[in-house]
Amino acid sequence: MSVRRILGLVLGANLAVVALKLFIGLRSGSLSVLGDAAHSGFDALNNVIGLVAVRIAVRPPDEDHPYGHGKFETVGALAVVSFLSITAFELGSGALGRLMTGAPPPRVDAVIFWLLGVTMLFNAAVAGAEALYARRLDSEILAADARHTASDVAVTFAVIGGLGLVALGFEQADAWLAIFVAGLIAYAGFEVLRGTIPVLVDTAAVEAARIERFVSGLDGVRAVRDVRSRGKRNAQAFAELTIEIDGSLTVSKGHEIADHVERQLVLEGGFRDVVVHVEPSEG
Repeated sequence: MSVRRILGLVLGANLAVVALKLFIGLRSGSLSVLGDAAHSGFDALNNVIGLVAVRIAVRPPDEDHPYGHGKFETVGALAVVSFLSITAFELGSGALGRLMTGAPPPRVDAVIFWLLGVTMLFNAAVAGAEALYARRLDSEILAADARHTASDVAVTFAVIGGLGLVALGFEQADAWLAIFVAGLIAYAGFEVLRGTIPVLVDTAAVEAARIERFVSGLDGVRAVRDVRSRGKRNAQAFAELTIEIDGSLTVSKGHEIADHVERQLVLEGGFRDVVVHVEPSEG
């Protein structure tokens, strides 16, 4: 199953959850539930951003993007982070506003708890499936969106807990829980950033020493230097290096050794593209 196909299915699921939460919020008059619906709405918007990003990311290299379009997917993941940040801020500020103004508690009954429980379990299943496919397809956008969907589960759980305490007479309980959940959402955004920023700033995909050890063991290679790599691992990274070979070898033989090094790094090193420069050995 493709990344686009999964995002399309998750988009449909998120829209259904938004509709149900809006119904619950309007029925109960609960601002926290309506805020939860808005959070799920961000999930749906993130899916749309992801679909656009993935469609661009799969395009082959061209004259303007010789290294391909893979970073567009990373940019899409950063867009998810921005919405996580907005959600955390809105949730936290809304909760503080409720604590300061002493707004009246929402009307709660058994139907509200049951419906919210259904949406929470549904989102948990969606987040788990999306995270599974993110690992299988090595997709940043799916991983980021799975975290966002999981944060939606936490928000719904907090809302249920808050409404339960409200029903017991603790009118400000849901506001305090909302502040805690805002922190969880902010942390989810940090986790996404930790995975995407290294790609954008061209952090080495694989340690240079590791590449040197691997290439040094290949036939015909006397020394390895000037090793550089960037991009995502697992067939999305690029590498460039210089190898030294016996200076008495023909140009044709030198190219044969270089081609072998490139093939081995692609096949066993997980690189998408490798450029090998050949120099005669000084020894």
